[in-house]
Amino acid sequence: MPVPVPELGSFNYVPETKEDLDWADLVTLDFSKYGTPEGKKELANELIEAVRKHGFFYVKNFNISQERVNRQFSIGKQFYEIPLEEKLKYVPDGLGRIGFSFASADNGAFNGYVPAGRRILDAASGLRDRVEIYNIPKFNGDFKHEHPAIIQQNLPEIEEFARSLHSEVLDPLHVLLAIALELPEDYFTNIHKYDVKSEDHLRYMKYSKYTPEENKKIGKLWVQGHSDLGSWTLLFRQPVAALQIKNNTTGEWKWVKPQDGTLTVNACDALSFLTAGYVKSTIHRVVSPPKDQEHVDRLGLLYFSRPHNDVKLATVQSPVLQREGFTQNDFEKSGNPVPTMEEWTFAKQKWQRTKNVIRGDPKFETAQILPGWQEKVYT
Repeated sequence: MPVPVPELGSFNYVPETKEDLDWADLVTLDFSKYGTPEGKKELANELIEAVRKHGFFYVKNFNISQERVNRQFSIGKQFYEIPLEEKLKYVPDGLGRIGFSFASADNGAFNGYVPAGRRILDAASGLRDRVEIYNIPKFNGDFKHEHPAIIQQNLPEIEEFARSLHSEVLDPLHVLLAIALELPEDYFTNIHKYDVKSEDHLRYMKYSKYTPEENKKIGKLWVQGHSDLGSWTLLFRQPVAALQIKNNTTGEWKWVKPQDGTLTVNACDALSFLTAGYVKSTIHRVVSPPKDQEHVDRLGLLYFSRPHNDVKLATVQSPVLQREGFTQNDFEKSGNPVPTMEEWTFAKQKWQRTKNVIRGDPKFETAQILPGWQEKVYT
């Protein structure tokens, strides 16, 4: 049963855009089918089509009420209303801020508050990113939980919500993926157990608006195209249209439509490594919202799933992958050491956290972060 919760202010969603955008045609997995062997098989087929073709898909009927989701948005909204000086007390180690310049040292730590302004989006004007992040790690005893009051007083509810995402969404996805790859049903759940150390986290994320003139200077591109480093990213519906995905076949960018009562899910790098690229880690970006939403900030609620830290990201021995010829990932093909999930996580996080990078700098955008792996950024 849900834990007793403090009173929270209501969270009011802005109206959806009325513009006719080029929306991506994505698969929706209906988890109400999950309770039977036939339903699981149907969902497994739908899932593998989604992660092969698009990498993004929707999930509905996942047994978490909209009221509980709304409360998480309310917590996130109230967090971003506290003064900056208070939020800066919770910046991760190595990501310190001195005046208006970031400190140079960074060990890749990411739990806590990550301030806006790390990237220079337009060299001529000096415009920087306006993306703020607050990450909350697992509640399994491996991580400290020291938070601002608005987070701390709601921590039992946040923990229950995070654990529910595992039991109601992530565990079923892992079972369905195993079925699709003709592996034991518990194959992926066994390397994604909540009580084993991994760098999963719940995130409240705020994109503060730009003026129309500023948006022109940055090419209406808020966050360049990239892939996520873990297994799955769960994105809760919010109506400000800004997320776009890159079609794996045509290279075209399509808008992701907010769907009522759904989660938007994307497959990420770790699953791509574990399946030698059979599962696509989809490229996505964040752009300026359409004109009728350009005047509002965008608040995001996300969850990032990752394998256990000690999992080696080597290709799994799946009959499907072997039949289809997906037997080596990029590390294996190059003969370089295959990293553990922990090594991969902190290498990529450290790269992502690089400060004062000017957009378009090739030294950053194509950096080698591990032997055998060169990063890419997409416009």
